[in-house]
Amino acid sequence: MDQTYPRQSHRPAFAPQADVTTSGRSVVAVLNGPNLNLLGTRNPEVYGRDTLADVERRCEERAASYGLVADCRQSNHEGVLIDWVHELRTSCIGLIINAGGYTHTSVALRDALETVEAPVIEVHISDIQAREEFRHHSYVEQVAAAQIAGHGIAGYEEAIDLVARLAGDQTNHPV
Repeated sequence: MDQTYPRQSHRPAFAPQADVTTSGRSVVAVLNGPNLNLLGTRNPEVYGRDTLADVERRCEERAASYGLVADCRQSNHEGVLIDWVHELRTSCIGLIINAGGYTHTSVALRDALETVEAPVIEVHISDIQAREEFRHHSYVEQVAAAQIAGHGIAGYEEAIDLVARLAGDQTNHPV
């Protein structure tokens, strides 16, 4: 079952901050967790043949279509992801995260994401609800404004579209 749904949030309404720019453009953070560096080779029947470089290129292009910059990062280490969330929590207009296996296990990452002042969008390439039972629970969804799952790597572009909408940037909307 494909899913994209916004969540009710306990966070205050998002208001873009003036200091959230790189070369005059607002930043959308795109964080990828463990094993996503193996996209294209790891379980291609589940995740497809596109690579992480393909994902990052598509994110950069979609963000640029809104006049935004995509800051794409990947780590297999939970603490590194948490450090990045802390670094970016006040300096981005939205944070997109595919936490990989940490989605289902990391309360620490969930707690870090809760501190992000901009919308957090959870992305999964596969439909986690149609997979093994242990993948059905997401700690990330508890603090995310939306979850996009089962749309392949296009889910990342959908997440950027959603961040742009939530930030109130309706100009140059891609077709």
